[in-house]
Amino acid sequence: MSTASCGARPSVLFVTDLAYEARGRRYCDEDIFLTSRLRESFDVALCHPRDAAALLDGFDAVVVRNSGPVLHYRDAYDAFRARVRETGVRVHNTLDGRGDMAGKQYLVDLSRDGFPVIPTIDRAEDLGLLPRAAGYVVKPKLGADSVGLRFTDTPELPGDAGDTLLVQPRIDFRYEVSFYYVGHDFQYALHAPHPERRWVLEPYSASAADLDFARRFVEWNTLTHGIQRVDACRTAEGELLLVELEDLNPYLSLDRVTDEVREGFVARMKDSVRDVLA
Repeated sequence: MSTASCGARPSVLFVTDLAYEARGRRYCDEDIFLTSRLRESFDVALCHPRDAAALLDGFDAVVVRNSGPVLHYRDAYDAFRARVRETGVRVHNTLDGRGDMAGKQYLVDLSRDGFPVIPTIDRAEDLGLLPRAAGYVVKPKLGADSVGLRFTDTPELPGDAGDTLLVQPRIDFRYEVSFYYVGHDFQYALHAPHPERRWVLEPYSASAADLDFARRFVEWNTLTHGIQRVDACRTAEGELLLVELEDLNPYLSLDRVTDEVREGFVARMKDSVRDVLA
């Protein structure tokens, strides 16, 4: 029986890599802050993602946050998911998302289905479907943080790529913008007004059309509980195109929002963790 069902404070195993170094972001600061606030409502212990599978017994829930790209510890992550299935422990984010949590195949699928996404293909016979561009990007479907990414002058897929790579045109965009959700509830938006400085973010006042765009992907996703970040770019023509749907461990840039927004996010996250435990 969980402590949550006995009336005691629920116990949470918070999975994070405090030593992970990311360009332009301080994962550790964000998770130190979040755990300090979650302790107001839960008993919290921290662990590295490589240790999560071995430690999750005895906790009411596991919160996966800034744990770094899964590709750096794939075996440990697969063991964690298997252990979750065995024990039935509750996880936040729930492991049923179909965005980046499941790799980047969704970009290919959404592109084929006519969603407003950067055009994306993963088959050599579809290279001709890509628009003409000044250059192209080849990415591993299981990549993250630009690991394995390379640029080409023409669209190409190596003959031995199998089903592991995707190709996109390089888009001429004005800026990137991110929309942050807990569950299906919009929290805030941030944008990078200077394309060459992706993580120098400023608050963004999202229009109704912007929110309709972002909500379309949140509703398409199958994530039951958790935090999602919808990353998009504003093209030179003014259109928003999806860049990424991050539903595993999205960095939140909470240091870039107002105190009021940050407090509102913390309250909504606590409620979301409680919902997972219900």
